[in-house]
Amino acid sequence: MSLVRRGVRSLCMDPSSASSITSFRDLGVSDAVIDTLAKRGIHEPFPIQVMVIQDATSGRDTLAKSQTGSGKTLGFAIPIVEQLSPDDTKHPAALILVPTRELAQQVKDDLVDIARAKHLKTKVVYGGTRVTEQSKGVGDAHILIATPGRLQDLADRKLVKLDGVKIFVLDEADRMLDMGFQPQVDRIVRLLPRDRQTMFFSATLDGAVGRIAEVYTKNPVRHEIESDGKTVEEADHRFVPAGSHEKLEKLVELVNEQEGLTLVFVNTKRRVESLARQLRAQDVPTVMMHGDMTQQAREKALQRFEDKHVGVLVATDVAARGLDLDDITLVVNYDPPLEDKGYVHRVGRTARAGRSGMSVTFVTPDQQGDVSRMAARLDLHEEFEQEGMKVAPARLVFSGSSRGRRSGLRRPKRR
Repeated sequence: MSLVRRGVRSLCMDPSSASSITSFRDLGVSDAVIDTLAKRGIHEPFPIQVMVIQDATSGRDTLAKSQTGSGKTLGFAIPIVEQLSPDDTKHPAALILVPTRELAQQVKDDLVDIARAKHLKTKVVYGGTRVTEQSKGVGDAHILIATPGRLQDLADRKLVKLDGVKIFVLDEADRMLDMGFQPQVDRIVRLLPRDRQTMFFSATLDGAVGRIAEVYTKNPVRHEIESDGKTVEEADHRFVPAGSHEKLEKLVELVNEQEGLTLVFVNTKRRVESLARQLRAQDVPTVMMHGDMTQQAREKALQRFEDKHVGVLVATDVAARGLDLDDITLVVNYDPPLEDKGYVHRVGRTARAGRSGMSVTFVTPDQQGDVSRMAARLDLHEEFEQEGMKVAPARLVFSGSSRGRRSGLRRPKRR
């Protein structure tokens, strides 16, 4: 389906039809990149890649809406490496802006080998490490992956020049705004050449994301993966009633039944540390991640989890943003998310790129009303009622927040 609206060409695709449409070679991808992807076991493009690659490689400004875990990183990585030349004299020639340190590193992991196949150098910079150390090699990199705060810091110190950027990618644009990075993003964009290609990748292209996309892009093509559901359809969703003192026992039972990795979400840094200690006391190998940990500690924890030395990672939403691990088969909302969007982002850590997975949300008696309304808004009312709980009547909640409708869940008051 196509339509024209405010100069934006919009294309939608049913993901079930995409796999039969084309191959990487049909999309014009070079043999060097195809061979490199094949060594990673990637032989066919995912739907979002089918939709985006040709337009993006032709230099068109591109807006892409797709669920997390859809394979969107290669959707912009391939066009970048196919367009840049190792002979480009101004560095960086491509800038990828992401909201978190973990996502920055994972984008680099996805991109570095196909960049190397085209004789391009890649550099990643993010907060939590010494500026002087991270500035090394920035001037030699064709492709720079960065978080907004660290990039702004480097630019303010004249340690990076952005006047040679030909391609600008804003990845996880919706989360970037949710985390309050728009002022920094605006300042960074003002340092970029006006004559550039801009690509937006986001779980939503409406609201604030849509407004800044209009400002940053010129006559973009808009691609969307059609989905009937409002959340991750490939995952099994369970809502389990549990008293506050029962949750730990139920979590241990779930973890012991899993063959893959388990990601557990709680709502505060203090609860991350507390739950990790409790799980270790139950002989469950566990690592944790939250915003107060050093970058070295976070990377070590993530590496142990990814290498399956431990099977459980306990984290807050921000710390786990951008995790892209194939073997996460279970996501547990030990604390229910504070908003509808949070549920979607959490569950998106499993059932990625067509794989299966399960999400379990513990619901205490005092949370049943709010969680049931959230489930209903996400078209998960049947799943919520499978455990004998009932969906509470809808309640209209007005919020002055610019971040959209809240689920009605509130953080507990400090005592």
